[in-house]
Amino acid sequence: MSQTQLLNGFTLNPQDYPQWRQINGLYFDPLHWNDNDEDALNIAARTRDAVIQQKRSPSLGSQQNVLLLHAAKQKYALATQDIPKRGTENEVLIRILAIGLNPIDWKAPAFGFGLASLPCINGRDFAGVVVQAPKSSSRIKTGDVVLSASTDYRDYRKSAFQEYSISNDFNCCRIPSHVSPNNAAAQGVAFVTATLALGVCFGVDFSKASSDVQGPDLLSIARALKEEVVPEDVREECFHSISLDDRPKRGDWLAIWGASSATGFIALQLAKFAGLKVVCIVDAEKHGARLVNAGADLLVDRINIDRAISIVRAVTGGRLRFGLDTVGKETATSLQSVFGNNSPEPTAQAHIVGLTGLPKERLPGIAYHNVPIKLFHTIPEIGEAVVTWMEELLNSRDFVLQETVTADGGLGGVNDALEVLRSGARSGTRIVVPLQNDR
Repeated sequence: MSQTQLLNGFTLNPQDYPQWRQINGLYFDPLHWNDNDEDALNIAARTRDAVIQQKRSPSLGSQQNVLLLHAAKQKYALATQDIPKRGTENEVLIRILAIGLNPIDWKAPAFGFGLASLPCINGRDFAGVVVQAPKSSSRIKTGDVVLSASTDYRDYRKSAFQEYSISNDFNCCRIPSHVSPNNAAAQGVAFVTATLALGVCFGVDFSKASSDVQGPDLLSIARALKEEVVPEDVREECFHSISLDDRPKRGDWLAIWGASSATGFIALQLAKFAGLKVVCIVDAEKHGARLVNAGADLLVDRINIDRAISIVRAVTGGRLRFGLDTVGKETATSLQSVFGNNSPEPTAQAHIVGLTGLPKERLPGIAYHNVPIKLFHTIPEIGEAVVTWMEELLNSRDFVLQETVTADGGLGGVNDALEVLRSGARSGTRIVVPLQNDR
């Protein structure tokens, strides 16, 4: 590996990457692979394009293509803007390879919410190559292929619907070589949301997980912070929403209404790692097999809601205290009906998280939670704990990513892809838009 190699027209000097291996003329990073791994050839082939993208060093111009939303009820429009610049010392600049679409991406223009100012750049999920590393010491380096979740929606520098995006290094998850950037691009927001919902709102302690990769105790990390460093509107959720005695224990039940969603599917797996028993309330015919394979203990068809509630109450024996709803206010109202009063801790409350709304009518004995998503991008200790655990799960292969499908057209194809997402035709899968960025 002493001479410069030419790979699909791009110059690669192996001396610069002594840790890389060569298979059939392709150099790739074997960080997570043994020399005798029988899958190495297939992995090298599947990640070939990602490797090329990772080690390309195109000159960074001053402008980029973006998608702008000029007003509610309009479609996104292609435009040219300056490439965003880093601000703080822990920020990185990422050349986006693929965008993962989320329901908020079509709901924001359709209903006019979540728009901080207009015109705006939306998009929450993406994967790409780090082209400018943090100015401070960091685990994130130039050339790393990463995924990021843009939860700081007021800062359009960090949005996904553009060719380059800014992220905090503590919000970047390095993608291992056996995971394609296209697949990884759709997972960030769902993983962050599921982890914070379970770890902070419910107090699940992932450091006691049964998986080979133990995770963080997010509630303890949050409560070790000074209250004044936490955004005011999420302090109540972080410090006072659940007592330490109420935290779930191994063997406790969790119900997920809408477990086929991206967040629900991830929450199921994380809850199983923590030793919980999980009820999934979904369209069983459409999504049941996938959820059973992911570890669901009980699958309940949502078609007949009253019967679904009765089944959950009967099987859990009135001992269910934790519920996560991913659908809306109506289903969250149904979900609160499954809680029983036969808990072994008579004074323990039930707890419900609603990702898109909570019941209008509140019942006694139930604590109602909103996910403190701001913690991810405002508190480095939280953000770092979440993404480094995600890195370890991806590397361990214990974690199953939701299936993805790709949509053509790059940024110009996003509007059409969002119409497909809105229609529900791809329920249970994530839509990813790869970008053809040759700047």
